[in-house]
Parts: sequence; structure tokens; C-alpha cells
Amino acid sequence: MNGEGIVVGIDGSDEAEAAALWAADEAALRGTGVRLLHARQPWPDSVSRVTAREPEDSWAEELLTSTAAGLRERHPGLSVTTRIATTGPVPALVEAAEAGALLVLGSRALSGTAGYLVGSVGLAVAGVVERPVVLVRAAGGVTPEGPVVVGIDARQPADAALAFSFEEAARRRVGLTAVYAQQLPFYAWGPAMVPDLRLSVQPEIERALEDTLDPWRAKYPEVATAASVVIGSAGLELVRAGSGGGLVVVGRRTRRSAMGAHIGSVAHAVLHHSRAPVALVPHD
Repeated sequence: MNGEGIVVGIDGSDEAEAAALWAADEAALRGTGVRLLHARQPWPDSVSRVTAREPEDSWAEELLTSTAAGLRERHPGLSVTTRIATTGPVPALVEAAEAGALLVLGSRALSGTAGYLVGSVGLAVAGVVERPVVLVRAAGGVTPEGPVVVGIDARQPADAALAFSFEEAARRRVGLTAVYAQQLPFYAWGPAMVPDLRLSVQPEIERALEDTLDPWRAKYPEVATAASVVIGSAGLELVRAGSGGGLVVVGRRTRRSAMGAHIGSVAHAVLHHSRAPVALVPHD
């Protein structure tokens, strides 16, 4: 799909179905297509083709066919392709994501779940791919017309997340809210020190945030943009700010630690609590 299409992991869950619907709507906005991918572990040689392989593959083919038909009915003329991969969910999803512009997966709270949800597979994929990953809940109860909410961290580059966020807001014709959360040190929560610290750091941060946003406002003058500096946990404050949003955007460092790829504590918190779809945007 030449780096322009949207890849969706399909596993038969309600969350994956919601991800497919979100991807179809996004593809219609972008004028591109959708690739539905069902990825499973390879069958051991000892597994009988008749007793396990063929029924499983038949189920997957029917699932992909019915999902594709539903997306084409939702958006007539939408290009939808399907594929079954047998190399395992993580490698198959990573490979497919790198060939597209965006990967979309179903999402639940961070718990021990199967499939492509935000369990071991979803987190492993989201922590590795160098494309944006959007995670969608089955019943988020969100308003698609809500603003795009993006978290800004002064310690990390913001251009990738801001570019994605402004492009999404422009496509959807909605506003954008940029949130900077200032985490105070533990000792600062004494009654005498908190007001002084807030007064001393917030104006400087507000100016820096406005300076960061100004070039993007100039590039996307049609996007109404608001800046918000809050005191507290970045993840929880971003979830709170995005409670009425249509999409929450979080930057994710592409570097891998000695323990392997990971998505970071803020992304974990947002994925765990956000009812809105969450976009993880990689950056160096």
C-alpha cells in the first residue's frame, strides 16, 4: 500500500471490530485504503490439517470477508484488502505496519488478555513499530467530533506528535488542545510551597508551550488551538483533558532500552484509562 494505507489487526473481538470501523472512517478522511490482517501462530507439524488447521483458517477467512463487507457498506468505494498471516501475531503485525501509514488495534484496559488487545501482543507491537499506532476501545462512549488532545513533554521532541495531531484535527475539522503536565516533586506538596512553585514555573512553561505551538498554528490556521498547563501526573491529566476528545495523542520514543522496547509510563497510563482512541506516535 506504499506507506499510505491503514492496517488493522482482526481477531474476532468486539475491540478489533471497533478498530476496523475507526480505521475505515480514518481511511475515508485520508482517501486511502484499509488492509485487514488476521495473524496467528504457525501450526506445529504435529497438528492435523483436518482437525485444526482448515477449520481455523476457514473461520479467519469468513471473519475477514464479513468485516471487509461491513466496511465497504459503511464507506462505498473504500478499498479493503484482507490477509491471513501465519508467522505469529507480533512479527506479522509489525511487518504489515511498516508497509502502511498507520496501524490500528483493538484495546482494553491493561490486563491479561488474548488476541491483539492491549495485552502482551498489543504492547509488544506498539513498542516496536516506527509508524503511528492507534488503539481503539469497543465502547468508548466518545464523540468522534471532539477535539484532538495531544500531550507535550518538554524533555522530549514534540514535532512528530504535533504534526500528527494537527493533521488529524485538520482532517476532522475539529480543534486541538495541547496539554503540558508539570509533575511537582514530592516535597513540594507542603501547603506553603505549592503556591510558590506554581507561580514560579507555570508562566515560563506557558510561554514555552505557546512558542512550540506558534509555528503549527501558522501552518494550520484553520485549526482552533488551545494550550493547557496543568499540575499533576502527565498520564492522568492527559486522560482528564481528553475525556471529551475524539482522539488522544501521545509521543513514544523509538529507542529500545536494555530490557527491550517499551512505550513509557505516560502512554501506559493513557491506554489504561482513556475512553477515547489513543494514538502513539514514535519519535527519535
